[in-house]
Amino acid sequence: MIEEINQKYPKAYIAIDEATKDAGFSMASATMTCSLLQTLAASKPGGRFLELGTGTGLSTSWILEGMDEEASLLSIDNDAQFLDIAKRFLGQDNRLELQCIEGEDWVLQNIGQKFDYIFADTWHGKYLLLGEVLDMLKPGAFYIIDDMLPQENWPEGHAEKATILIKTLEQREDLILTKQCWATGIVIATKKAV
Repeated sequence: MIEEINQKYPKAYIAIDEATKDAGFSMASATMTCSLLQTLAASKPGGRFLELGTGTGLSTSWILEGMDEEASLLSIDNDAQFLDIAKRFLGQDNRLELQCIEGEDWVLQNIGQKFDYIFADTWHGKYLLLGEVLDMLKPGAFYIIDDMLPQENWPEGHAEKATILIKTLEQREDLILTKQCWATGIVIATKKAV
């Protein structure tokens, strides 16, 4: 596949990928998306990063690969079984904090926090509590979402939710938005300086 041509994978990626398949987790981010996450992470030296939806840590490994030693990544998920895979292969990285918590609970408990980069890969921060999560962006920060192009595993009515989400993002005057028909459909927004 073209996405795999000359692609350098993070050190832990292959082991996480094998454990992910063994665990039956099928919602992992595409390699092309992960590569972009790594590149964008490298643009924020010393940055504070948030990943909503760790899964098994595949995308987490790419974000860490792009970060410098002064940056930090907080990644949350509500599924302890899958989060344990991320802990097993990435838990020794002192730049990473993994939390097992419901997305809604975490967002509502951390309203005042600010980040340089948010990858929202779960319902909260994407389809739910969107405004609260966008308010966590520092000026110049990235907000990144994927799976915006139709997917085979989408339930009935999900396409309409994705369309409404895009329209909501387009209407915000505090964001500069780029929509990409690439990988699974990526949207990158940057928070405008006030």
